[in-house]
Amino acid sequence: MMADVFYISIFSKTKRGSTRPSINCPMCNFVVVGNLATTNPDFSLEDIPGTSGRIDILCRCINSAFVLSHGIRRDVQIYLIFRGGPSPKTVQLRGRDLRHLNPDERTTAALLKKALALEADSEWRKSTPGIFVRAGDLADLEVFGEGTTYYLREDGSDFRGLSSVGDGTFVLGDHIGLSEVDEAFLEGLGSKIVSVGPISLHADHCIVLINNELDRREASAEMDEK
Repeated sequence: MMADVFYISIFSKTKRGSTRPSINCPMCNFVVVGNLATTNPDFSLEDIPGTSGRIDILCRCINSAFVLSHGIRRDVQIYLIFRGGPSPKTVQLRGRDLRHLNPDERTTAALLKKALALEADSEWRKSTPGIFVRAGDLADLEVFGEGTTYYLREDGSDFRGLSSVGDGTFVLGDHIGLSEVDEAFLEGLGSKIVSVGPISLHADHCIVLINNELDRREASAEMDEK
């Protein structure tokens, strides 16, 4: 099975895990490519994996990106690429504005269903608080316009061994992974190959590990400052 892969674009350090929105706070961004995820909102909430092109994977990624024990991360954004239709769509969730997010897949899928029901063009359209939709694919995201890009792959350098990694943009594949075209696009950004480990993990598990590593690095930096 093809390994889930993601890329990292470095931004400045911010307070990790905050449940309070901050307009000027730098964001940790995740991008998840749903190769088969339907752009049609007519999938069944009673059978999400079987009728939606595996939108359940995207729902779990949302949960891993945002949900804390007693709140959600306000310094996180996630972009979901839906390719299971005539034209791709992108749904964005912004932690600082997000409302009505629960940790179960069905409720999250219902929020995505509502976003996909909107007519999508090149401009972001608001669906519910903190959730937006527009037409477009991976290469159309402006989030790649800043910082260094890291291509995460099992044969790369150890992610935990990098001294300069902070909050950034992480691009992950679903159960299919990223295409050669996707990889060529991201490598064209000047990416460096890194790895979080030798074993292939689910995309949502990778997000948990990334958030945890950034949390630990910030906590360590705060201890050093005392």
